[in-house]
Amino acid sequence: MAIKKVGVVGCGLMGSGITQVAAQSGYDVVVSEINEDLLNKGMKMLKGPLAKSVEKGKITKEQEAAILGRIKPTTNVEDFSGCDMVIEAAVENMAIKKKVFADLDRVCPPHAVLATNTSCLSVTEVAMATKRPDHVIGTHFFNPVPVMKLLELVTTIVTSDETLKSTRAFGESLGKTVIVAKDTPAFIVNRILTPMMLEAIRVLEAGLATREDIDNGMVLGCNHPMGPLTLADFVGLDTMYFITEAMYAETKDYKFAAPLLLKRMVAAGRLGRKTGKGFYDYK
Repeated sequence: MAIKKVGVVGCGLMGSGITQVAAQSGYDVVVSEINEDLLNKGMKMLKGPLAKSVEKGKITKEQEAAILGRIKPTTNVEDFSGCDMVIEAAVENMAIKKKVFADLDRVCPPHAVLATNTSCLSVTEVAMATKRPDHVIGTHFFNPVPVMKLLELVTTIVTSDETLKSTRAFGESLGKTVIVAKDTPAFIVNRILTPMMLEAIRVLEAGLATREDIDNGMVLGCNHPMGPLTLADFVGLDTMYFITEAMYAETKDYKFAAPLLLKRMVAAGRLGRKTGKGFYDYK
């Protein structure tokens, strides 16, 4: 099935990025938020990088106008009725995702692919909120979406071959390298990455090294682009905590258990870059 019109539920950090790359790749995109204030904030977040691309000469003013012209912001779920694919990029809350998918199932045409951008929740559980679980797939984009080249697709035991084929073709049309994972906790990337980040927090918590030495050790010793504590601040400590809790709940594996320091920092509102303070001070 050819995908021509794309929907994105949520215009936050991830949703605005997905909307941008889809529109830049020539797709007509409908993007929604739960109210006008969040929608306007998301569109402002989306327009910023495009304006910078114009300033740097990467795209012309006319191309910028064409990209924005392909985007339809909305607060009405009914506007997804003409979409061939809808990607949900709402908060990592299973109840909310199930509600979104039940609404999309009601509104979208029978052929439409329904995708979730979850980084850790069960795609199977999300799919069963619909009457078309074979059309449901995970599309885990990475932040920032316009920059990161990877798209992690997640298939369930009921995802059809046609759904995977169409979604892979869509991802590749965005210029992404596509990898495919089964629907297991945290899929591929986060299943490998999260334990390393948690262990870095445990090393800091135990007083075995400073935050700078931990990060420099991984940057200079393992050629990582940024240290695990810096990365945790970038991801958001609340997001990281939620991911670890979800992974531990499903696996009961200690390597996914949240360190006490992470819990305390989240409780104190020290969530990383987004709040100006995490393991490092960004104010």
